[in-house]
Amino acid sequence: MKNIRSTLAAVWRISAPYFRSEDKWAGRGLLAAVIAIELAIVGINVLINQWNARFYNALQDRNWDSFVSEIIYFCVVVSIFVVLAVYQLYLNQWLQIRWRRWMTAQYLGDWLHQANHYRMQLQGDAADNPDQRMTDDVKLFVDRTLNIGLGLLNSIVTLASFVGILWGLSNAAPLHLFGQDFAIPGYLVWGALIYSVLGTILTHLIGWPLVGLDFRQQQYEADFRFNLVRVRENSEQIALLHGEQAERERLLVRFGRVVENWLGIMSRTKKITAFTASYNQASVVFPYVLVAPAYFAEKIQLGGMMQTASAFSNVQGALSFFITIYRQLAEWQAVVNRLDGFEAGIVAAGELATRSERIHVVKAGEGAIDLKRLTLRLPNGTPLVNADRFSLRKGERTLVTGPSGSGKSTLFRAIAGIWPFGSGSIAVPAGATLMMLPQRPYFPTGTLRAAVEYPAKEGAFTPAQISQTLELVGLPKLASQLDEHGHWNRTLSLGEQQRLGLARALLHVPQYLFLDEATASLDEPSEAALYRLLEAKLPATTIVSIGHRSTLNVFHDRNVVLARAGDGFALQDSKSAAAS
Repeated sequence: MKNIRSTLAAVWRISAPYFRSEDKWAGRGLLAAVIAIELAIVGINVLINQWNARFYNALQDRNWDSFVSEIIYFCVVVSIFVVLAVYQLYLNQWLQIRWRRWMTAQYLGDWLHQANHYRMQLQGDAADNPDQRMTDDVKLFVDRTLNIGLGLLNSIVTLASFVGILWGLSNAAPLHLFGQDFAIPGYLVWGALIYSVLGTILTHLIGWPLVGLDFRQQQYEADFRFNLVRVRENSEQIALLHGEQAERERLLVRFGRVVENWLGIMSRTKKITAFTASYNQASVVFPYVLVAPAYFAEKIQLGGMMQTASAFSNVQGALSFFITIYRQLAEWQAVVNRLDGFEAGIVAAGELATRSERIHVVKAGEGAIDLKRLTLRLPNGTPLVNADRFSLRKGERTLVTGPSGSGKSTLFRAIAGIWPFGSGSIAVPAGATLMMLPQRPYFPTGTLRAAVEYPAKEGAFTPAQISQTLELVGLPKLASQLDEHGHWNRTLSLGEQQRLGLARALLHVPQYLFLDEATASLDEPSEAALYRLLEAKLPATTIVSIGHRSTLNVFHDRNVVLARAGDGFALQDSKSAAAS
């Protein structure tokens, strides 16, 4: 019961925001229309039940005129039913896509809000495979929530509508056994209730492991798909290392988990299907077994028996709702748990950026980026970098060096405001524009123009500006490919990618440019030429570089070293590059 309450609470937390959103009136209107149609369909089922008695009585009495009128009546009612069913499906699908669109936009916004996606990875990515959660899980959640909700509503209204009919038929056709009538008020209702309750209990006992199996199946499927994408994105390195066999074995291990869990689902589904199929087949004849003695004793007519069987079937079906959709319920609960976990991961990542003990990045001052009592830590709490009263002065070109693992890149992340682990403050000049260029720059899939202009919108720069910049950074052949679509991180060499990243910096003209080994894949003459280009084209830009080559000293005014100090590393000024 506690598990049911927690699941329903999670469903409410996930669902309610849409119906209070800016799209609430459309959502509420569509939901109201779908519910109204569902109620109308139940009403038609009641009319069909009453029609059963008249139609089969007409057959028994061989009443041609009554038979014809009932056929016409049936055609009219069924025509209305078909129209309602078509529009219910249409409006249901319309609601689904609107709801899914809103949820996807919200999740994307929360996930990408102020580097939440990055902090979620730093936490170990407990909410694994966010791509699946925002695609498959959102789609399944909306579909299953509507279908299960409408099915439950249908069952409740059907039960309320047919219990009275079945109770009255119980009195009209009393239980007849061994030539005696037994007056048991509503015995058909009690029969349907006992039959359904026993079926529901047995179904749950057989099928409850499916919830965990479905949850793990989605997890294993997503993990396998993610690693396939990783192989595709790193195909060149895998080919160079001849790692195909190793990758094949790794992928087969992950797919083995998919297969093993699927076999568990198959085994459990076989058992629950065997029971539910037997249960459903038995439910077809069960009402006739109860009513047939009264019919053969001539207590009721054929029409009465058919109406009773129909009413019993509706009541029993309503009471057996959970048996009918148990497989869907298991899948739905797994989806709810995954989305709930995803939301919890987003909230936890957001709390990293707002907790009291964190790195405070503030907008203050004009002349420098000031680090005060700054301590950078690893996610496990291990001290990494310490800096106090340290400034990156405006207009000064600084080279940061130090051993691998000393925290150079982490320092850049902290200045960018995305590293949450640590304490102290970083004051960035108000209104200053910062750009970080890593060793492997990111380019979105699309046109080359959009890749160079990123993160600005496509069209922010003229084709002439982009072409001229590409020529300056040594990529003249790309100037004619601005409108070509491609996966530029795959089609360009790392050296070309680094040139393209510098072209991006030249276009955007940031006030502070941080180069994290952004030219490390280039030969020294090419690297020197690009640094001279930055010096000529971005004279007002403050450049801070991470590099290991001594040839970089000449292009910087200041050399800062991360040197071992206690448990971590500390920023220390070395002799200036100019003096060297």
